[in-house]
Amino acid sequence: MNTLRLEATDKTPEVRFDPEKGQLEIIGCSIHENADKFYSPLWDRIDAYSGAPAQRTLVRISLDYFNSSSAKYLLDILKRLDDLHASGSSKVSVEWTYEEGDLDMQEAGNDYKGLLEMPMKVVER
Repeated sequence: MNTLRLEATDKTPEVRFDPEKGQLEIIGCSIHENADKFYSPLWDRIDAYSGAPAQRTLVRISLDYFNSSSAKYLLDILKRLDDLHASGSSKVSVEWTYEEGDLDMQEAGNDYKGLLEMPMKVVER
């Protein structure tokens, strides 16, 4: 499976998903109007990856801001990865980083952490 790379724009985050290394990164700002169109290719890749994942999967999310529609899609992505972790096929862990002093993004990370079973760190950068 090839690496998925989506370049960042003013309204969309950079996405790097390397299935060979078991690494997914989402970086930047996620405030697009059509989150479904943006996140659907990533969903498809994660679903395909779940069939033959790396032993370990590391997810790094480093967002400066995201809107409510992006929040739903991020949760769906994290739940798919949580299911992968629960299946025992891959040891999935998440690192949610937020800008120093950004209490909203810290709280968002902690909210997601509370909804998932896989290991998740919420780290100030």
